Amino acid sequence: MADKTVIHVIDDDAAMRDSLAFLLDVNGFQAEVFESANTFIAKAMNNAPACVVSDIRMPGMNGIELVRKLKTDGISCPVILITGHGDVALAVEAMKAGAVDFIEKPFDDGILLGAIRSALESRPESQGDSAARTEAQARLAELSPRERDVLQGLVAGKINKVIAHELSISPRTVEVYRANLMAKTGARSVSELMRIALAAGL
Repeated sequence: MADKTVIHVIDDDAAMRDSLAFLLDVNGFQAEVFESANTFIAKAMNNAPACVVSDIRMPGMNGIELVRKLKTDGISCPVILITGHGDVALAVEAMKAGAVDFIEKPFDDGILLGAIRSALESRPESQGDSAARTEAQARLAELSPRERDVLQGLVAGKINKVIAHELSISPRTVEVYRANLMAKTGARSVSELMRIALAAGL
């Protein structure tokens, strides 16, 4: 039998670690769990990990710092971040730093498994990135200039009230534009909308 792909799980919540380890085990992966990014760095860096699933907010080194540390050390493994409600701006920052994906809690098991499988798929990077950018740009092509302004505000991590003030519109109007963004791009969540925007180079 082929060796199982090892997924490194980093989360300071023991219940979440156990839950993720069980989910990965029953779906054919081998989970190695760590309670902090520092422990992971200390114990697991002898062999380049296949994929890392990490919480974004943790004591000590957080998820963004972990992404930057791996990049600095020349370790090219995909990092998927799990983020709580309200961490979307942080998660966008992490994707700009090099994380491959972020998933908002609470999440459907299938979404996490899909993200892991997608991250593990080997593909020629430049070709894959080019195709992803073209697809993302096509999904943003129907946006009006004002919808694009609102999207840029969201990508910058601004809340509705701030975007409304900067664009001289009401927060309620920003909500309408956000709903339009989701409908026109086909995004099912704010995190997916952010991924599309970043892939398009916004």
